[in-house]
Amino acid sequence: MIQADTLKPGWKLVKFGDVVRLSKERAANPEAEGIERYVGLEHIDPDDLRIRRWGLVAEGITFTSKFKPGQVLFGKRRAYQRKVAVADFEGVCSGDIYVFESANPKALIPEFLPFICQTDRFFEYAVGTSAGSLSPRTNWTSLAKFEFTLPPPEEQEQLANVLINASNTLEKLYQLHHDIKILLQSYIDFQTNEQLANIVKIQQLIDEKIIAPPQDGNHGEKHPKGKDYVEIGIPFLMASDVVDGKINFNECKYISKELALSLRIGFAKEGDVLLTHKGTVGETAILHGIKTEFVMLTPQVTYYRIQKEERLLAKYLYLVFRSSFFQRQLVSYSRQSTRSYIGIQRQRELQIPLTPFSIQEVAVEKLEQLENTLSSVSQRIDEAQATLKYLRELITKSKGIGVNV
Repeated sequence: MIQADTLKPGWKLVKFGDVVRLSKERAANPEAEGIERYVGLEHIDPDDLRIRRWGLVAEGITFTSKFKPGQVLFGKRRAYQRKVAVADFEGVCSGDIYVFESANPKALIPEFLPFICQTDRFFEYAVGTSAGSLSPRTNWTSLAKFEFTLPPPEEQEQLANVLINASNTLEKLYQLHHDIKILLQSYIDFQTNEQLANIVKIQQLIDEKIIAPPQDGNHGEKHPKGKDYVEIGIPFLMASDVVDGKINFNECKYISKELALSLRIGFAKEGDVLLTHKGTVGETAILHGIKTEFVMLTPQVTYYRIQKEERLLAKYLYLVFRSSFFQRQLVSYSRQSTRSYIGIQRQRELQIPLTPFSIQEVAVEKLEQLENTLSSVSQRIDEAQATLKYLRELITKSKGIGVNV
């Protein structure tokens, strides 16, 4: 615990409730007061101070807790989700959101408050004071007792400026990442649409032995269940493990090799193109860099294995699978089922352009250039997030710091 007599001159050890006020302003009839928007927990993203989504009061809501621009919205339910945002418009919010403001701007400048609320120490304290098993909530009485070191206003302003600049840099990287993703999808669609004169069905690729018959995982009784999962073994891939062109091996389930070898089908190998076809339909990725001889697929995922690489590149098939042309087919076929599902026999009816190989090579090369650019920006985002977090944590962990630390 930090002792007050060890602090840097001008810094104070304070309680949250001494410098922060819980706003209790209400709007009994938001629509009559001209309030158009409302915010629920679902509209606040973890570790993101911007409110990017909202609902419309006219749709009919019962929220009455009012907030104004500059106030801080803090998710008191399931605080481990780390939901804090700064309002940039007037609205009403859910009862699961606290509205904070500086109790005295001369003691705590408003711009500094959201960064205090984003620190690990504050979230850990909020989680530690939460009650309830299914939907734990913290409370103002407990949060008001949270202690932290507060610099004098002039240093708060300097620190806030550093943090705001770091946040703005991160925001620009987010926007760049978003723009490149749009460019990437536009390129994929352009390449696919340019080759629609060369359309063939998946069945033709099978008949010409360009690809092996597509196969998903084991159905029926012989299907691994929760009790069969192990810490280390063969990856057991579900549809939820394939997201945005990548496979999440960190979160996927694993089964023993012995159990895997007892299964009849679903053995995916390095270089296979995966396509989710049940529950979540249309996610795709190339199986690359696996550390086992094979991975096992659930009945939610199909592998496509190239047999004649001189006719079809795996990366080009992946490109087509991501195209709007192909995704529209998946939507159409899945709607013909009572649930989102396209069986492997039905998948044979799907169409793709079988483009001349030289065109495939050029398309894949440019695709990889865009993917590498996107990956580079993602890395810069990770670095910027780490820098911002480091700067934030200095606020509550230090006995007094300078902005040039």
